[in-house]
Amino acid sequence: MKIAVMGTGMVGDAIGSKLISLGHSVMMGSRTKNNEKALAFVSKNSDNASEGTFAEAARFGEIIFNCTKGEHSLDALKSAGDALNGKILVDIANPLDFSQGMPPTLLPALSNSNSLGEEIQKAFPDTKVVKTLNTMWNGLMVNPNLIGNGDHINYICGNDADAKSKVISILNEVGWKKENILDLGDISAARGTEGYLPLWLRIYGATGSGAFNFKLVK
Repeated sequence: MKIAVMGTGMVGDAIGSKLISLGHSVMMGSRTKNNEKALAFVSKNSDNASEGTFAEAARFGEIIFNCTKGEHSLDALKSAGDALNGKILVDIANPLDFSQGMPPTLLPALSNSNSLGEEIQKAFPDTKVVKTLNTMWNGLMVNPNLIGNGDHINYICGNDADAKSKVISILNEVGWKKENILDLGDISAARGTEGYLPLWLRIYGATGSGAFNFKLVK
């Protein structure tokens, strides 16, 4: 597939590199063409890697992964214009507020009774927004078998059942077992998965490692 990865940070690099290793073509999008980090991403990966602006990447991708910083996600995606229309947008971002230092909190306007996932869906009504992978360290996103033989939980939510099914297929390719992917329902469930970040950050601070996740025990 042709896949766009929006964002040049560690998450975008990890997702893009993994998808390339699975045989997909990936364009990394950023605010400006020839972004230094995007060029480094292209350099270290195969001929299936390319880079461009957010708009160019959105036009390129059949599926788009939003790996931008949550506080800037809406502006970044809006710069792609109507290139997102009709496509699946996998939202991995979290609306973290670093204004008061570490650990960050959630942006008040995008927490509790709202979420970044919902705001993206409102801003792009013709785009199929699917929220997933946002509750863990990027190393686990692309290699769940790093801990517990991959037997831990990943959540997914979104309004379009077919879009979620297609994203689950990609997650299976990455290494996520179907039985460990829990569908929480429509995009409003992003309030819950994004709201998990304050706890995740405290656990990270207490343990000094991001290589952990949770298992659902019933």
